[in-house]
Amino acid sequence: MNFKDQLQRTIFLPFPPKRIVSLVPSQTELLVDLGLKHSLVGVTKFCVHPKGLKKEKTIIGGTKSFHFDKIDSLKPDLIIGNKEENYKEGIDKLSEKYPVWMSDIYTLEDAFQMMLGIGQVTGTMKKAEVLVQKIRSGLDFVPKRKATAVYLIWYDPLMAAGKNTFIEEMLLRAGFVNMMAKDRYPEFSLAELKALAPEYLLLSSEPYPFKQKHLNEFASLMPQSKILLVDGEMFSWYGSRLLLFKRYLDFFDQ
Repeated sequence: MNFKDQLQRTIFLPFPPKRIVSLVPSQTELLVDLGLKHSLVGVTKFCVHPKGLKKEKTIIGGTKSFHFDKIDSLKPDLIIGNKEENYKEGIDKLSEKYPVWMSDIYTLEDAFQMMLGIGQVTGTMKKAEVLVQKIRSGLDFVPKRKATAVYLIWYDPLMAAGKNTFIEEMLLRAGFVNMMAKDRYPEFSLAELKALAPEYLLLSSEPYPFKQKHLNEFASLMPQSKILLVDGEMFSWYGSRLLLFKRYLDFFDQ
């Protein structure tokens, strides 16, 4: 059957697929939640949810470093990736041999369409539709705050989530106005960060694992800002983990 992915590429694959390789952690978790754990044969070393899955499946490398020999040994009939999280050269090489369905996500609506698209390509459309409806309902709330923020994703050099990112969309859902005006994930200096004077400085747990020592450091450098360690999965995972976002904010706001 022919299917179109979020890059508007058409792929042909046997339907439904029986041997799936996932190249993105949040989409791996989604596949399991769609009831496809049995069909999932390969995952990345970063696919930490659900717990214990990596011990049951073949690790095919990282999101930006594939072990092609391991993927070949799995004989996948479907590979699922993402434009931003995976690297083009690797995806191009895999696409020469296998059907590769790619997501491309900037907004929540993109995420919903990804879930429905994966539901369609894997024969789990009804489950995907129920999941999307649950997430939509769970995100139908008014945030408790309205405050400016900068969301750091890297320490040296300093990098933040800017405009046109899924993270910015989730920041808005949490009641934050993103102070980083540049697109995507800009680098900037400490002086530039101080000049922005955000009410909140949010230190993400991924991709850079910010810890308490970093919170203490920024607290001393930016005493006018409230510094918080935040769960990066809650702001950047665009699969079924979105079901947990409202509950996380309730805890986060205490």
